[in-house]
Amino acid sequence: MQFLSINGHAIHYKYILNASGNETDRTFVFINSLGTDFRIWDDVVEVVKAYGNVLLFDNRGHGLSDIVEDTSSLNDFADDVIALMDHLSISSVVLIGLSIGGMIAQILASRIPQKIEKLVFCDTMYKIGTEQVWNERIATVKEKGISAISDGVMQRWFSAKFRQEQAVKVSAYKNMLERTSVQGYIKASELIRDSDLEEIAAQIKIPALCIVGAEDGSTLPEHVKRLADIIEGARYEVIESSGHIPCVDNPGALSKLIVEFISK
Repeated sequence: MQFLSINGHAIHYKYILNASGNETDRTFVFINSLGTDFRIWDDVVEVVKAYGNVLLFDNRGHGLSDIVEDTSSLNDFADDVIALMDHLSISSVVLIGLSIGGMIAQILASRIPQKIEKLVFCDTMYKIGTEQVWNERIATVKEKGISAISDGVMQRWFSAKFRQEQAVKVSAYKNMLERTSVQGYIKASELIRDSDLEEIAAQIKIPALCIVGAEDGSTLPEHVKRLADIIEGARYEVIESSGHIPCVDNPGALSKLIVEFISK
């Protein structure tokens, strides 16, 4: 396991060198969704590692990374990514962000555009959800814990087909969610609630691919289409039989879209 101390807090990460053995400056940087750790990307990494290096990490307050009590904005999450890239001397990335990870990727596109080759936004938006929705979720988690919302979250994360045919995997990912730090989950939820990145997204000039699962119950296809519409030249793709986390319930389709995108 690899850890980096950033301003006194630990970030858990994994850096994988290009599996082809060819030297490359390209690194795929994956940024996770709320309530997950970097294992959600495992199946996608198996495909893309032939095309570049891979950097995975657990967002602060998630997985094995520290909870950081004074986290005040999504910029703090972006700071962690920049620190990891600097530590590993990474200068050229394909940035892939899912949900809150996609919001962090939008911020990074405004802060370090010179280091980003291409952007892949998965099941995300410049503004996710409403204040009422987030307040209700936060209140439930504070009172009853993450297990009180986990069944509903599974319905949004995964397609009906996946939930029916892969019940064991769904149960495992439910464990991942429920074992997330309550404090870390609430802090990230508050920051999603309070963030509107429309102006930042509208200024992005980096080639971008916006992807959504057809059955995503968190960021609906029309929401992700709205993000694609305000980013100049962005491509928009829908993955059928997929929910909010296509890297788990349809990694083959997601990997294919990413490889096609970086190959053009």
